[in-house]
Amino acid sequence: MTTTYAALLRGINVGGSRKVPMAELRTLLEGLGLGDVRTYLQSGQAVFSSAHGDEEGLAAELTASIEKHFGFAVGVIVRDHAFLKAVADACPFPAAELEAKQLHVTYFSTPVEAERYAGIDKAAHLPEEFRLGDRVLYLYAPEGLGRSKLAEQLSRPRLNKGLIATTRNWNTVVKLVEMTGA
Repeated sequence: MTTTYAALLRGINVGGSRKVPMAELRTLLEGLGLGDVRTYLQSGQAVFSSAHGDEEGLAAELTASIEKHFGFAVGVIVRDHAFLKAVADACPFPAAELEAKQLHVTYFSTPVEAERYAGIDKAAHLPEEFRLGDRVLYLYAPEGLGRSKLAEQLSRPRLNKGLIATTRNWNTVVKLVEMTGA
């Protein structure tokens, strides 16, 4: 049985030397035997089909192939359509009423416990808020991610130690649900 997945690449094409041209990424993924390969934007999303059936195995294979081909390591999270749709459906904030720049989802490579973020003073950051979900963190940042003091706190290396964590705005969350469901 073939499943459609999204691969979320962390920290590419946002400045610096970690450039991954999307056409080259598509060719690389096709060379691994993945089908129906498509990319979205330049910030590291690829959609593909595979009969592999193991998200962690696919992520490890993509990580190794990208490092071998491009010469640098990139964190990769692979999730199927059902997971991506469940994340969108479970959003604790009123997504339909918000601008896409106000709502973000951070995808994690493994489950995250609330204790990890217990040291963050939530009241000090209002009206910004975050909520944890299944291997995700939802962030409401009314002024956008670039101005968010809460996002700055949440992205501290000590809080994300041992995880691959990569954030997408709500437009990208919705688009990946659409692309993997097609």
